[in-house]
Amino acid sequence: MPKITLSLCMLAPLLFLGACQSGAPKTEEGSSSAPSAETGPPNTLTAAEKADGWKLLFDGQTTNGWHVFNRDTVTGWAIENGELIALGEAGLEGLGNDLVTNDEFENFELSLDWKVSEAGNSGVFFNVIEGPQYKAVYETGPEYQLIDDENFPMELEDWQFSGANYAMHPPSKKAYNPVGTFNHTRIIVNKGHVEHWLNGEKVVEYELWTPEWEALVKAGKWKDYPDYGRAHKGHIALQDHGNQAWFRNVKIRVL
Repeated sequence: MPKITLSLCMLAPLLFLGACQSGAPKTEEGSSSAPSAETGPPNTLTAAEKADGWKLLFDGQTTNGWHVFNRDTVTGWAIENGELIALGEAGLEGLGNDLVTNDEFENFELSLDWKVSEAGNSGVFFNVIEGPQYKAVYETGPEYQLIDDENFPMELEDWQFSGANYAMHPPSKKAYNPVGTFNHTRIIVNKGHVEHWLNGEKVVEYELWTPEWEALVKAGKWKDYPDYGRAHKGHIALQDHGNQAWFRNVKIRVL
């Protein structure tokens, strides 16, 4: 085969074109400051993120700022390689080791990376209220669903897929990364308006406390939980549903 040589004159336009096409990394729609797994080392904040008001909820080394729901301590969780891990010791009902923030939040943008074990199930909750009258975070807090869409052993309802507002609003599209790889999630809660983002795609959008929302509550499984979704401010929670789940880059920005 004849040898092919590119002259500098031919190569220069190609290099210029490649540089123009690569450019700066794109951010997710709706938030030019949205962090992702590529913005810096895990569990750190860039100077730009700090300037935009982002704060770490997980420092990559400790569970400072967290406790198990309705307890003062943390059990059932481990930290390895900068990842916060639910050990899956809570049992099939997901009771016992749900992790909640010490602080409460009202209007915010939450960002985190997560993955679950094969056939695993977990969730991220907000506006969670603690008290002896409650046994689990799902009794009060709406849930952003985390699940193995592909290998879960039971047939899933449309409102059970990753990114769903669990038992309320199904995701508009499937954007889940397969087992073994991290997913990037954003949850925006601002004056009752909620957005669920999954791997750069907005998959759910809804308004809390509207007639439509009230009708969904009364028609579904939450009709038996009178305090579900009623709080306008509360804790953020990571669920231990009896499966292993990994979290990192947990960041929040108050709106």
